[in-house]
Parts: sequence; C-alpha cells; structure tokens
Amino acid sequence: MMTPFTKITALVWVYLTIGSGAVALSSPQAMPGLIDKLWYSQPASEWLEALPVGNGRLGAMVFGGMLQERIQLNDDTVWAGPPVPENKKDAARHIAAARQLIFVGKYVEAQKLVQQEVMATRIFPRSYQTLGDLHLSLEREGTPTDYKRQLDLDTAIASTTFQLGGICYTREVFSSSVDDVIVVRFTADMPKAVSLRASLGRPADFTTKAFGNDALDMFGQAQHEGKHLGVKWHCRLKAVSDGGQVRVEDNAIIIENADAVLFLIASATDYNKHSPFSPLLYDRQKQCEATIAAAAKKKYSKLRTDHIVDHRQLYRRCQLDLGGWDKAKIPTDRRLKAVKDGDVDPALVALYFQYGRYLLIASSRPGCMPANLQGIWNHHLTAPWNSDYHININMQMNYWPAEVTNLSDCHGPFFDFTERLVPSGRKTAREMFDCGGFIAGHTTDAWLWTSVFGNVGYGMWPMGAAWNTQHFMEHYRFTGDKEFLSKRAWPILKESAEFFLDYLVEDPRIGKLVSGPSTSPENSFFTPEGKRANIDMGTSMDQEIIWDNFTNCLEAAAVLGIEDEFAQKVRDARDRLALPQIGSDGRLMEWTQEFKETEPGHRHVSHLYALHPGRQYNFYDSPEMVTAARKSLDYRLSHGGGHTGWSRAWIINFWARFHDADKAYENVLALLRKSTLINLFDTHPPFQIDGNFGGTSGIAEMLIQSHVGNSQTGYLIELLPACPKEWADGSVKGLRARGGFEVDIEWQNGTLKQAILYSLSGQPCRVQYEKKSIILKLKEGQRRTLTGKDFQQFD
Repeated sequence: MMTPFTKITALVWVYLTIGSGAVALSSPQAMPGLIDKLWYSQPASEWLEALPVGNGRLGAMVFGGMLQERIQLNDDTVWAGPPVPENKKDAARHIAAARQLIFVGKYVEAQKLVQQEVMATRIFPRSYQTLGDLHLSLEREGTPTDYKRQLDLDTAIASTTFQLGGICYTREVFSSSVDDVIVVRFTADMPKAVSLRASLGRPADFTTKAFGNDALDMFGQAQHEGKHLGVKWHCRLKAVSDGGQVRVEDNAIIIENADAVLFLIASATDYNKHSPFSPLLYDRQKQCEATIAAAAKKKYSKLRTDHIVDHRQLYRRCQLDLGGWDKAKIPTDRRLKAVKDGDVDPALVALYFQYGRYLLIASSRPGCMPANLQGIWNHHLTAPWNSDYHININMQMNYWPAEVTNLSDCHGPFFDFTERLVPSGRKTAREMFDCGGFIAGHTTDAWLWTSVFGNVGYGMWPMGAAWNTQHFMEHYRFTGDKEFLSKRAWPILKESAEFFLDYLVEDPRIGKLVSGPSTSPENSFFTPEGKRANIDMGTSMDQEIIWDNFTNCLEAAAVLGIEDEFAQKVRDARDRLALPQIGSDGRLMEWTQEFKETEPGHRHVSHLYALHPGRQYNFYDSPEMVTAARKSLDYRLSHGGGHTGWSRAWIINFWARFHDADKAYENVLALLRKSTLINLFDTHPPFQIDGNFGGTSGIAEMLIQSHVGNSQTGYLIELLPACPKEWADGSVKGLRARGGFEVDIEWQNGTLKQAILYSLSGQPCRVQYEKKSIILKLKEGQRRTLTGKDFQQFD
C-alpha cells in the first residue's frame, strides 16, 4: 500500500518528467516509467537475451556487456536481392482444369497439376540481413560488480551500469527517430576513466575504412555468397569524446582518458521503396556524414530529451495497470521463470502488453518499411524464413494492436507497403489467373513480388493482398478519417474485389460461388481414398476473406455515397457466396467436405478468420457459427494446437471474442510460459515477433471489443468482455474503439467502476457492460463518463 509520502513523491515525479501539463494519476502502477522496465542482473549471454531499441528504420540489440560490449545493428532496408519468383504465364488454363478435377473429387490429381503447371519456383535464400555489429572494449582490468542492465519502455533507452575499481560506469543506447541515428553514450563518475576501443564488423561481405581521426565507415552489398546481389549499404560510426584523446588505429576508434564518449551511428542504402529494381543513385557516404554532422551539433542531453519526447508522444497514449506492481523490483528473467513455474504476476502481463506496443513503435514508424517477421531485429545473413513478409497471418498479426492500442501512426508503413504491391499484384492477377484486380500470395519481401510459389501445401493461396486490405477499412473504422477512406482504402479495396469478381466460379455441386483451387494455409487433409492433399475449392478461410472484402467494399461505398454498377456486382456476388458450413459433429468446417485431418492440432486455425480478425461471426448476428467455431478451437487445442508463439497469441484473441475470460487468461499464461524468451521476445520457435504483437492485441480484446456494427448504424463497444478474476482491480487508459472513440476503463473487485469515452468523429455507439448497455450520441470532441448505474438491462 502507498504511504502519503510515496504517493506525493510519485506525483512529483510525473510532474517533473512530463511537465506542467502533467495529469495526476492515482497510483504508481498506472504511472509510465515507474514499472515499464525490463531489467536484469547479468549481461545477455546470447542474441536472444539482448534488449531491442529502434526508431522504425534503425534497430539495435544491446547485450549489456561490461568489459566487452556488443551492439548488433539493423537497417530495415538491408535485403539480399533478385532473382525473385516469376509468374507462370499459362497458369490460368491449368487452374481451370484443376477446378474441374476437384469438383469431381480428384484432389490428388488436381494438386499434382497445380504443383507442376501453376506454382512459381521458390528461390531461397534471399534474406533480410544484419547491418553489422558495434564492439566496445573497455580498457581496464578487474572484476565488475553491482551490475544492472535495463530497457526502459517509457524512454526507449537501454542502459547498463556497473562498478569497476571504485568507478561507476554507465552506458545508454537509443535509436532516435528525431535525428535518425543510433546513439551510444559511455560515462564514468570519475574524470578520465573512460578508455576503450570501438570497432565495426559483420559476418561477411563488408569493408571498413577510417574516416578522419574519429570515425569509421563500414559498407558493402547484401548478398548470399556472391549471389542474390541486393541492397548496397553504408554505415558510419563517429566518436565524440568529453576530454581525453581520440584516434583511429587498425580499423578501430581508440579513446583514452576521456570523461565520457558519445558514439553516433548512421546508415544509408540504395533501396528504392517505390521501385526496388531501380536503386537510388546518391552518395551514401555523404548522407551518413550529413546525418551525423547534424546530430553531433546537439549536446547529448538534447539528443536524449528530443528522443524521449518523440517516443512518449506515441508510447504514453495508452497505459495499463493490472496491479501487482511491487514485483517490478524483481529482475524480469526471474519474474518470467516464476510465471513459468506457476506464479501469478499481473504486472508482468501489463509489461508484456506495453512491450508489444513499444516494439511496434520501434519497428514501424511513418516512412519506414513495415515490421517483418522479426520486426527490424535480425542478426543473421540468412534469417529463418528470410525474415520476410508472410501475409498468410504473420504480417497482419504484427499490426493487430496498431489501432486498438492507440498507435494508428505506426500502421502507416503497412498501408504504404501494401499499396506498393499493387502493380506487381495486377500483373500476377492477369498473368497467372487471367483476372483483373490485384493479388498477392502467402509471402513477399522488399522486392514486392506477388506470385503464388513453392509447394502447393503453403503456396497455392492467392488471398494475402485481400487480407491486407482489411486493415485499410479497420483504420477508417477506428479513426473516422474519410480522406483516408476515399483516397486510399476505397481504391485498394475495390481493386482487390475486382480480382474476386473475375476469380470466383460456380460450384456445380451447390450452385454457389467459390474460390480456388486454394489451400487452408499450410494445412492438409485426407481424401476419401486416404491420400493426403492440400487444395480444395471454397475453403472456409477463402470464403470468409472474400466475404470480408466484399463487405468492406460495400460499407466504404455506403459511407462515400457510391452506388454504381460495381457496387451492385459486389453485392450480388456476396449474396451468391458459398459460406462455411457446420459439420455433423458441430464444428465449423475448414474444407467443403468433412475430411479427416492429417494434423488435428495444426498451428494455423484459418477457418476461424471470420471470428477474428474478421467480424462476420459474433454472438449477436450469428451465434450458431460462434458456437461451431468454439467447438473447432476446443478440438484443435485438445490435439496439441497453439504450440507456436504466434498461434497461441491468435488463440487469446479467439477466446476473448468468445467472451471466455478464463480461457483467454489461461492462454495468456501459456504464451508467457511456453513461447516467451527472457527478453520477452516471442518464440515460434525460433524468434518471430508476431506473437508479441498478437499477444498485445489479445490482451486489448479482453478489455474492449467493438467489432459488432458498422459505420452507418454505429458500433457496439463492449467493456471488459473477457477480463479474468485474476485481474480483479485495474485500469486502462487510451484504448481505441471502432466508430472513433478513445476509452479509459477502471474496475474494482471485478466490477466496472467507471468508463470515460471521448468521441473523435461524432458517430453514435452502444456501450455494453455485461448484460447492460447504453446508447451514446456524442458530438465530435465530446467526453462522457459512465458508471454502473448508467447502464440499462437488455435481453
């Protein structure tokens, strides 16, 4: 319990760190910066224990070494290059033949035809790559003591402190979006105590060169052993010392007897986002020089303050307090181990939630590349799955928390990237499918190719672009930005729908429109003859994504006042869509037939797309489909499902949509216990960042949901729909809801205490808590506080 003194002290701290506009918060657990820290009593022993910083474009993994420090560096555009998969231009004829084979039950024959005549060749590796490493060697002897390293989510600074020979050393690392540099500051509490050696390196394919007497350049071209020549890059390290001497010797910067030293790191590449096969032509060395020169004009205190202010403008929009903040005094790895051993630590859940938001801020800023399979943090030359953009769930999951946790700005790189896929996607739609519109398969990368490629089992799935377009409509729903809807969402939704209007065919067995041949991502089934197959016509996920795409188009058209021939075609096609069915055992079917599953516990749960992230199935419009979806999930989990980090994260979101607080919480714990590393990175295994983002989204879904309704009639905002008893007391500030609302919620003893809704767009809504609701008609900019007595019972 807080004493009056500690409460006053905490409030003073908030005032001093935020400024005169500070808001007095009621408890330290709600105060950003007091508990939003990962910290450890030993350095990282491997990359997966290091701590990430990033400005969206430049990332670093900080090991927190003492005498020897490694800081691994990334630039989000360092990718190995072509060739890329090429469309098979006669594919449409074979797709038509495969459809007829499937309609008569010849699945294996159809799959063989598609594999041979449709699938583009997989070309591997062609990876996102590390920029390199900064190595620091402290020129002192002895055994350090009093060690601590931490990552402060509220300042986005990784720091390391230790004692050596009676001197306290401190190292701070951050990646500044304001100044576009990585900053490293090494200080001591005694004068002339900083003597160290700094060098740059990389596993392969680089050259280092001295620049003057205080800087090193490292440059090269991303590649794979002379093949797949890709992005050319240039990196500069500059040292600025307080006192002492600085010189460059043997490709290293030597600092002697300084009071402190500041390192600035800049990077530039020739990657052209809008036309990757036409590299940018400019002097990358001069660009690095200019960037560092501008940053070096600032004092360290100014660099640091500017960075913190910029970061907090995003980070502090949302705060979560679940209690248990006293455990913040325990190192993070020990807290995680305790949870793995059965402990309950709600403050660690809140930290995990905020860490997901931190990682999105750090890996996806306006103008940057979108977060890839590892965000921006990758130490490989050949990363797992190339660290690319898997758009059969992984990339989309990266952005699930963007709108609901008040980080709409960070959604921008996803939109930019999807729009850059359109020219290639048009070509693929025409060449491979003889259709209009645009598509993308299950994977792409910095080179913006869109072919369906590789093995049928994972690759025959032309639905990735359509799934991406869902995010455009969701951005409008959360923000009410009609200019975005008109100029960006509507055009890309329309072009995606145009593909499906051409692509869908009538299934002669049922007289309905179906997609295909297509897989249900990465899953398979046994045919009636007992043979394994992957493709079908009208798989549930395909039909759900198409329904979603058509529905988004029609909603956008209605908001924009568009009623034309195209809108009518979409409406007619949606009415004729074959929709997923419920099997004889009550489960939602994944395929058109009740096939025996080859992997009953498969990691993908694709046929539940309509529950989440879709909005086709909900308790109010389709309760029987929600029941069937739950039976499907129960079955999958009973057979070992959810065994990868991102899959477990998706399952949290499902249970939240089922309004099952106990199951949602059980899977939050499972995510922490089975799929979380000591630096709180998600592990598939190996490390994939999507589980972090999906977990953050799932926690938000447990606290607020707003997917029921539409832009014309308004949305249903559900408060605490899946809040477990383990979070009996808590508060959350700054969540977002569809319809353009910002929402604060506070609860005690498992009961809503109050909710504050702020309208951003003037849309009506119905707010629901348990079995009670209230209709609100707020004007834009109006705020309303609700307590339990404001809600009325409904049937």
